[in-house]
Amino acid sequence: MENILKNKYYLYLTEFFSGMSVMAVELGASRLLAPYFSSSQIVWTIIIGTIMIAMALGNIWGGRSADKNPNPDRLYRRLLVAAVWIAAIPLVGKYIILGISGLLVLTVSNNFLILAAFIACMVIFVYPLFLLGTVTPSLVKYTVDSLDESGSTVGTLGAFNTIGSILGTFLPTFVTIPAVGTAVTFLIFSGVLLALSLIYFISKKSGKKLCALALVLFLLCSVFGHSDSFAFWESGLVYEGESIYNYLQVKETDRRVILSTNVLFGVQSVKMKEPGLTGMYYDYALAAPFLAGIMQKDSMSDVLILGMGTGTFATQCRNYFPGSLNVEGVEIDRKITNLAGTYFDLPDDVPVTTYDGRAYLQAVDQTYDVIMVDAYQDITIPFQMSSVEFFTQVKKHLKPGGVMVVNMNMKSDGAGSINAYLSDTIASVFDQVYTADVSGNTNRELFASDNAEMLDVMAEGVAALRDGELSSMMGVVSDALTPYEEGDLILTDDKAPVEVLGMRVIDEIIREEIGYYKDIFKEQGIQGLLNSF
Repeated sequence: MENILKNKYYLYLTEFFSGMSVMAVELGASRLLAPYFSSSQIVWTIIIGTIMIAMALGNIWGGRSADKNPNPDRLYRRLLVAAVWIAAIPLVGKYIILGISGLLVLTVSNNFLILAAFIACMVIFVYPLFLLGTVTPSLVKYTVDSLDESGSTVGTLGAFNTIGSILGTFLPTFVTIPAVGTAVTFLIFSGVLLALSLIYFISKKSGKKLCALALVLFLLCSVFGHSDSFAFWESGLVYEGESIYNYLQVKETDRRVILSTNVLFGVQSVKMKEPGLTGMYYDYALAAPFLAGIMQKDSMSDVLILGMGTGTFATQCRNYFPGSLNVEGVEIDRKITNLAGTYFDLPDDVPVTTYDGRAYLQAVDQTYDVIMVDAYQDITIPFQMSSVEFFTQVKKHLKPGGVMVVNMNMKSDGAGSINAYLSDTIASVFDQVYTADVSGNTNRELFASDNAEMLDVMAEGVAALRDGELSSMMGVVSDALTPYEEGDLILTDDKAPVEVLGMRVIDEIIREEIGYYKDIFKEQGIQGLLNSF
């Protein structure tokens, strides 16, 4: 234990950087999993839970191991292994996730997201964090010389670990992930652990072969695993990156430019290269201005979009209602707003505020003719924008006869479904609620107002249209509009289990979409499944 360990400060630094790495890996895990399983509270719970399991087991085993053989070489060998493993995560992690997902989607019918995310976490993250969990009990053994100083020594180690954990929380979120991405973030903190171990073994003049092997493996992972591409099978990507909040992907086809914020679930925003309708839920949402009676007004009408994205709805409003609408948006992710100007031709005179939608409503007094709520992504539904308190606030910001339109990503009519909860909650606030299922995808649009004559208002406005395409589309929406009967499933700020409810819908969608292939797999096995493609 002589040389570098003669001074306890190196051990304190080891504790500091190991605590930092644990938190960095935890945050990196959330970004690695989010494109495939969402960033919901469920996924975060799984990440935190599995990491705590790994750390607890590491604490127990590390303490017993240090008591049996108090040789620091063993600890720093474990740090070498942990460093290489963490460096390999960007290289192989996404393939492991897809492999586990592919297997489970064919074999399970319920709780797919929970099981897939949990198993992926166990396979990818438990072992290196188990190794990092051995650091603290091992260092206690190496640093405590007598019981007289055990309290202060253990306290100092705990302080270094805590301070490291604090920095490991802030640095990835605000510095490394936005600047260089998730993959490089893993490599940075892996490199820190590797450097700690190399310095130790160099000072001891031992472990040359192990250090050389670890360094070579780290360099290979750095060369081949630094890509931030989560959807490696995709072609036509013009942009792929990350923000503080999202994984972002811009794809270009012959007809349109598409923004996706999740690898496994649909389109978030779209720009049509030729003027016209999008073929998506935005076309249905264009009914909201008609329901609000903007065609019958001589003055400009005001539209607010909560969850602006890259401005698809704003652009469509400008295209189909030129000179009639003042449109503004609220988008929490500034990077998405930047993409809107770069790839989606959002007009420069459309103001976009970088803020949370609900917080924005609390901060302004302006009222609007139309408020669109488009902040729901798969099961990642902000609970604070799903409650009766939120929709009451939206209502206060509507002009008389104003209309709220909500994009509900997933069709679901089962008892106790997420849509039932959202619709009941909205119906408890607004007198008139209508829903319309979007043809060809899983979206459902909900229109709410206190104007009992809004359907007549819409019919009158549509009758005055000269645009045949838009008129036909509004006919489709009118036929799809279904009055909603209020129930008693109310979401509140205190109780809004939106993630659990959304997960059930995901299970339903998977069962419907994959059922055919599951039957083939059960009857014919892997070979039959391969032959079916």
